[in-house]
Parts: sequence; structure tokens; C-alpha cells
Amino acid sequence: MEGAIGGPLSINPWTAAAVVGVCILLSAFFAGSETALTATSRARMHALEKGGDRRAATVNRLLESRNRFIGAMLLGNTLVNIASSAVATSLLVGLVGDKGAIYATLLMTAMLLIFAEVMPKTLAINFPEKMSLTVARPVAVAVAVFGPVLVAVEAIVHGVLSGVGIRIGEARVVPAGHDELKSTVDYLHQEGGVARADRDMFGGLLDLKDLSVSDVMVHRTKMAAVNAELAPRELVREVLASPYTRLPLWRGEPENIIGVLHAKDLLRELESVGDPDKVNIDDIALDAWFVPETTSLGDQLQAFRKRKTHFALVVDEYGVVMGLVTLEDILEEIVGDISDEHDIAAQGVRQTADGGVIVDGAVPIRDLNRIMDWRLPDEEATTLAGLVIHEAQMIPEPGQTFTFHGFRFEVLRKTRNRITSLRVTPATRLQ
Repeated sequence: MEGAIGGPLSINPWTAAAVVGVCILLSAFFAGSETALTATSRARMHALEKGGDRRAATVNRLLESRNRFIGAMLLGNTLVNIASSAVATSLLVGLVGDKGAIYATLLMTAMLLIFAEVMPKTLAINFPEKMSLTVARPVAVAVAVFGPVLVAVEAIVHGVLSGVGIRIGEARVVPAGHDELKSTVDYLHQEGGVARADRDMFGGLLDLKDLSVSDVMVHRTKMAAVNAELAPRELVREVLASPYTRLPLWRGEPENIIGVLHAKDLLRELESVGDPDKVNIDDIALDAWFVPETTSLGDQLQAFRKRKTHFALVVDEYGVVMGLVTLEDILEEIVGDISDEHDIAAQGVRQTADGGVIVDGAVPIRDLNRIMDWRLPDEEATTLAGLVIHEAQMIPEPGQTFTFHGFRFEVLRKTRNRITSLRVTPATRLQ
């Protein structure tokens, strides 16, 4: 045939070029679809499916059988790439001779790289959700068509891997949902899509299951309590002078808590009897509620809701009172510090001109991290003083300095064995 490449399998040049073009388009489809569907947000697709979007439902079904879907895309991509290269080689060899193989290799490498790999994957990465919804149905058809072949391919792959001691099902690790959510929100905060306050609240909510009441409780050394053996008038004066509405009552020794006094109950009693000296504290005191220090904040929050109260005393394994925890303490882990007209404004953290801070040793590490947007570890210690003692493996003296976790810690004051004040400076400020 005139104008055709010679040989028994001659191909019209225009037909060959069209075949190559179609193969490149199909290759771009398979490569872009794979990237788009693997990069798309599962949460977004789930929300769209709940809203009635059938294309999102198709995307979710494809992602549920991820191995089958990826296998179909790779198989399709391999077939069309080989076909396009073979046709292009045949065409150029027929036109220019043996050198056509070299020209075909160079030409197809450039064409496939630019138009079938980089371009579609760039679009897929930048518009994963939109592209996923667009290609969902054609991809589902491709997976169905290649299904029998993929079953055979998967069987061969599993057989080879099993032969070298790799079990696919056993090796699969299910991602921790809480960690995934925290990492996603933290990443979005770094990218500017989530405000710092929102990130902290979301992270605090997810951390409730990992924290215990001992991490947020008011330690017994700072716990305000009232001696039940005081004269009624003096006891009333102490309660009214306190900034708190609920106060533990002790008798004999501070660790012997016999109940809890609510300021409203005291005011009602005062109105009833008319004379502070006639107030009987035992009649209006509420039973104390004791909770183990190992109780998670999530469980304690549910317990507060169930009992319709928000005040509990924390005890250790021996029943010794370690402190108290309130509903407000737990909520502050989510929303940050909650201050009212009776709270002391100073939080024990004061910034200095050199970028560091003067910190009370009893300030919780989590609070300092939230205030300064730092990432000091709080797994081994609850307070900043506890962290310094843990890292130094000693009780330091005033004037001593330590550097760890990217910060320099200088002990400013110590009372007996308690570090009461430190200067904390990021290491980057010291360079």
C-alpha cells in the first residue's frame, strides 16, 4: 500500500500516531486517577457520601479495596505504555531504519514523562477531591474489567511474599485515629488553615483519654480546706473569705477529709438560723467523693455528668488524699485557662525581654506549652520543676543551669526541696 510502512504488519503513520496519542491519554488517566484517589481526603469523601453524592460513594468503595484499585491502575498504565512504545518504535523504525528505536525511546520517554506522569499527577495533587469525583466511575469500570487478572496477580504476589516470610495481613497496621486527627490538625495549623486556639482545643479534647486526674488536679499542698473544729463564726468567716464555692472539711489533721462544704448551703443555713454561732457545719456538709488518681479525664468527665456534680477529691492507691479535681480543671484542658472575677490574674508565667520566661516551678508543663506554644514533654513529669528534677536526676540548687529539649533552664529559687522559680529560655535565643 502506497504511503504505508513496508512489511507484512504495515501500519499507516497517521493511524500509528493516533494509537500512540490515545495510549498516552489513557496512561495519563491511570496515573492521575491513582494519585488523585490516594491523595483525596477520606473525611471529605465520607461527608459527601452522607450528603448523597454517589460519586463520593464510588470513591469510598474504591479506597476500601485499595490494593485492587492500585493494581488496576498499574496494570492499565503498564499495558498502554508498552503498547504506545511498541507502536512508536515500529513506526520510527519503518521511517528511518534501525536508528528509529533510539528515536522512539527518547521521544516516548519525554512524552510519557511530561504528558502521562508529571502533568496528570500535578493536577491530581492540586485538585485531588475534584479529580477523584470526576474519574470515580471510569476507574470503577477499569477495576471491574481487570478484576480476573488482578486476582491472579494478587495471588502471585502473596505467594512470592509468603515464600520469603512476609504475611501481608499480619503486617498491616491500622492507624490510630486520635493520632491521625491530631497530626492533621497540627499540620493544618502550620499551613495557616487552623487557628492556634482551635488547634489547642481540638488537641486537648483528644488528649482527655491519655491524661489522668493526677495530671490536672490541685495538689494537696495548694488545696484550700477548712478545719471543721473551728468555732462556727470563725469557720463562716473563712468560707466567705475564700474565692471558692466548695471547700473540703477536715478534722484532726488536714488529710482527714470528712466532707465538702458548699458556700450556698452555708448562706441558706445562715439565713435560716440568723446567727453564725448557731450554724452546725455537720448538718450542711456534703459527703466527700473520692476518686483514684489514675482515673482518666475522659472517664472523670463522664462521672461528673452522671453524678451531676463537679468536685472530687483525688486519692492514691493507699487512700491518701493527693488533691482535688473539678469539672473546670478538665474543661481547661480543652478550652484553656478559664478565669473569673475571683481568680488570681498571675499564672506563674512572666515573659522576659530576651525571649525567655520566668516560671513558677509548680506550673504544669501542659499549661506552659499552651501559653508559649512550646512542646516540652509531659510524659515523665506534670510540673516544670518535676521535669527539671527528672532530667537532672537531682534536686538542683539556685544558680544551676541545664539544657535539654531545646531549652535552657536556670534555677532561680528553691524552698527546701521544692524548686519555686526558674528561668526558661529557648536554645535558639542563646545563639
